[in-house]
This record gives sequence, structure tokens and C-alpha cells, in this order.
Amino acid sequence: MVALRSALAGLPPYVPAEQVLGAAPLAGNENPYGLLPAVAALLRTQRADLSRYPDMAATRLVAAIAAHHGVDTDRVAVGAGLSEVCGQLLHAVVEPGTEVVFGWRSFEAYPVLTAVAGGSAVRVPLRDDALDLDAMAAAVTDRTRLIFVCNPNNPTATAVTEEELLRFAAAVPEHVVIAVDEAYREYLGHEGVADATVVLRDRPNVVTLRTFSKAYALAGLRVGYCLGAREVIAQVRKAQVPFSLGTLAQEAAIAALGETGEMARRVRLTIAERERVAARLRTLGFAVPRSRANFLWLPLGGAGAAFARHCLAGAVVTRAFPDEGVRVTIGLPEQNDAFLRLTEKWLVNS
Repeated sequence: MVALRSALAGLPPYVPAEQVLGAAPLAGNENPYGLLPAVAALLRTQRADLSRYPDMAATRLVAAIAAHHGVDTDRVAVGAGLSEVCGQLLHAVVEPGTEVVFGWRSFEAYPVLTAVAGGSAVRVPLRDDALDLDAMAAAVTDRTRLIFVCNPNNPTATAVTEEELLRFAAAVPEHVVIAVDEAYREYLGHEGVADATVVLRDRPNVVTLRTFSKAYALAGLRVGYCLGAREVIAQVRKAQVPFSLGTLAQEAAIAALGETGEMARRVRLTIAERERVAARLRTLGFAVPRSRANFLWLPLGGAGAAFARHCLAGAVVTRAFPDEGVRVTIGLPEQNDAFLRLTEKWLVNS
């Protein structure tokens, strides 16, 4: 019999959002407005020789990201989506026998990527659907190497404040890397929530994770990045799969960074829809936490799976987390209206 790693034997695989032809796709947290104009134009006229390998260092993209955030290029690492960047970071800091701390429930890839990197996952329960930063700090031991802080948190859409994040960073030992995952940063729409790329920029043990998959609408091209101290970023870069970030992805991300005005306009549309849908759900009696992302969390407990099946039967795909709740992405107004009609029907029939 082939010898396989025992650490992976009982690990459930990452389950992507379901895709159903013809149904409203409100499960994957994608941007519903399509490609940004500059990206669409680029893809129509792209003349790069795709028979050649891409620039493995992603030189132009790294320079564009560095300029966007006002940092030096040696403080930027990129990868094929934020999940790969998380994996690069884990491989850079985690060794067998060491631990990775994160709130739970949070981004589903964290435990999977931790196990693949050889680390042990330490799940810290949420408090009122939000990260319990005090409990996460208390969970740190001499074996802890990395902490993921998903802010806003996926799937509950809640966020921690700047004051809370600064207090947490001060409580964590300096040898432990804090990875602030800001995949949904652009959708905050509220004051007082920390931007880790600014408030924690000078802390050598903090990295900030960002993606082009959400607000910049490049989920299908897979571009993520992290910002951090030079010493950490140098090791993260070494852990990237060679040539994982393709030529088209690099060029599309550069074009997207030039469309911040249009991106922000679309984000405002999503935020307005988010607040409308959330208000209606609360009127219907759902205890929906205040969302800081492009999705809403319905804490339905054991009824979540049945609710998701009910929505699917009505041609709306949501994301169920068994025994916990349902995450629903904010889509186009007509898609959101279809979801609300199904929700009202669910209440009548339940």
C-alpha cells in the first residue's frame, strides 16, 4: 500500500461554492457586475505570447501593488489567488509540531492549508458571530507560529475595530506572525474598522492579505498578494509555486488597479443592496449580524441546510454551513429580490 500522510487522511477537502446553471449564484461571494472596463478591454486586445512562461517575479504587478499601497516592492509577495498566498505564508513559517490559530468559523481554507503545511490548527470559537481576539491571544502557546485574523470575517461578515486589532497585535508575542486577511476590505463601508496595511504596517510580525477576486472582479484569474516586512516576504516568495501566476492574470490585475474609481462605484452599489437586503431580513425576524462584506450571514443553526435546499429549489444558490447557518452573497437587485421572495416563502411554510 502506498504510504500517505496521516495528517491528511481525516481532513475534509475544501468544498467550493455550488454552481448551478441558470440559478442566481449567491454562494461564492463574487462580484456580480462583471469585469472592470479596462480589464475587459485588455482581454480583448491581449497580444502577449502565451506560449511562453510568465514573468515568475511578476515584476510589473508587484511594482503596481507597491505603488498602490505606498510601500517598497520587496514588501510585496503575490500568488495565484489569496488561498495560494496563505499557503505560501504557512510554508514560510510553519513546521511540524507548531500551531496555527484562527477564529472558527472562519475561512474554510485555513484548516486545510494548515494541515497541508504540516501544522496543527487551533480553532477559537467566535463570540456573537465575531472574532474573539482576546480568546485568540490567550490561545497562543510556545508552539504558535501564525495567527489568521479574517477581517471582515468569512462567513459571518463581522469586523473588528482598529482599537481591537491594535490591542490584539500588542498582546501577541513578536515571534508569532499575525496574518490579517482583508479579502473583503473594500466592502466595509463603515468608519472605525482597521486597515492593517496602514495601522500595522511597521510591525515586523504582521502581514496583510489582499485579493483581486472580490471587489476587483478577477475571481476567475486568481490573483492574491500580501504585504509585510522584507524578511518575511522574502521567505513567502520562496514558497510560491513557480510560474503559478499567469501572464493574463498579472496584466489583468495591473489594469484593475487603474480602475479604482469604477471599482468603488460598483462597491457602493453592492453596499446599498447589502443594507437593503439586511434590513428586510431583520424585519422578517432573522438575527442578521451587521455586515462589513459583500455577503450576509443567517445564523440558522440546524435549519441552515434545509433553508439552502429550499433556495436551490427556487433557483438561488446560497452557501450552507451545516448546524451553523447560511451565507448569502449580495448579487444584482433582481437576484436579491428572488432570494428575499424565497425567504418569505420559507417562513410561511416553516
